[in-house]
Amino acid sequence: MKFRKKPVVIEATQWFKDGDHPLVRIPAGEEADTAAWSENLQGLPKGSLGLIDTLEGPHFVTPGDWIITGVKGEHYACKPDIFEMTYERVE
Repeated sequence: MKFRKKPVVIEATQWFKDGDHPLVRIPAGEEADTAAWSENLQGLPKGSLGLIDTLEGPHFVTPGDWIITGVKGEHYACKPDIFEMTYERVE
């Protein structure tokens, strides 16, 4: 069976740095240690990861990720290439 997503209008903000989205925070404490480890794996500069709380728990966001507000007000991150394939701008 095949299915198509229902057309739904979402709110989204692209995140690049601290302050771009009010719900993205810079990891601190133990989260910062995990962030530093993750940045090394991804080749990102130290301090370039953000963290957002989602329904599944905290998720790291990297510069360029989209922060989406879902249909029930939930928030989650989406990589730019997936966002581009899935969404188109509406006015």
